[in-house]
Amino acid sequence: MRVSPWGFGGAVIGNLYREVDDDTAAATVDAAWNAGVRYFDTAPHYGLGLAERRLGAALAGHPRHEFAVSTKVGRILDPVDNPRGTRDDAAGFAVPADFARRWDFSADGVRRSLESSADRLGLDHVDLVLLHDPDDHWQQAVDEAYPALHDLRAQGVIGAIGVGMNQWPMLHRFATETDVDAVMLAGRFTPLDSSGEPLLDECARRGVSVLVAGVFNGGLLATDDPAAHAVYDYRPAPPQLVARAQRLAEICHRRGVSLPQAAIAFARRHPAVASVVLGARTPDEVRGHAEAFDAPVPEELWEDLVEAG
Repeated sequence: MRVSPWGFGGAVIGNLYREVDDDTAAATVDAAWNAGVRYFDTAPHYGLGLAERRLGAALAGHPRHEFAVSTKVGRILDPVDNPRGTRDDAAGFAVPADFARRWDFSADGVRRSLESSADRLGLDHVDLVLLHDPDDHWQQAVDEAYPALHDLRAQGVIGAIGVGMNQWPMLHRFATETDVDAVMLAGRFTPLDSSGEPLLDECARRGVSVLVAGVFNGGLLATDDPAAHAVYDYRPAPPQLVARAQRLAEICHRRGVSLPQAAIAFARRHPAVASVVLGARTPDEVRGHAEAFDAPVPEELWEDLVEAG
């Protein structure tokens, strides 16, 4: 499969943190398309299927051969009775809790999840399927889920296969012990946390593509002036990290570079990176990403950051 240099991350149009209306979600995907994005990532987890439904509807009018879509497996969505309209706030999504997530990395669970995702997306096939957050499920994921994806890939039912996580050591195991095509690493290759670099180096040696997500560490690096109440990895950022982000911003400003621009450029520098995946809530955010993505960053900036520790 081919991916565009930057991809659209679908969690936000699944009402991550707060609601996005249908029209805005559709306009945001359209803005990404108009900016040249041809790779779109989503998951059942994002808004209990809402992100997949919205993404599929927004892409329905485009030629199928012109774009690639990835979704994820590992969580089954079971319908539940929700007479009081309970919200899914505990998982971070502003949607009714009409479904309950259930971990399932069995072969049958993988096939069921993928079939449901294809229905929500309105697609006859998915280009890339990722095992989603198997942190506490290594054995079942590698013994059952991975072989199921391997077989589906061999049969031509799906395209590429891989794993997506917020940590790098287990991704390293998948890259070295299985035949995955790609890994998606979130939040561990940024100017604030580059701990995932050994994974990227190994992937470069093995020809495993890396999709880098979470380049703003959940929000702390998303603006040019990091605020004290900013989010880091889905939680309030500790004061010491806010101070570090503010120091990063100061160093970037001296080179005429914005903090989000530096975060995107940092992820792009590694040769293993096939695409940088950026979420967006509005068309204006997409246009901001496009501007930051295309803006040049002087090499001297990286020297400045190293010197500053």
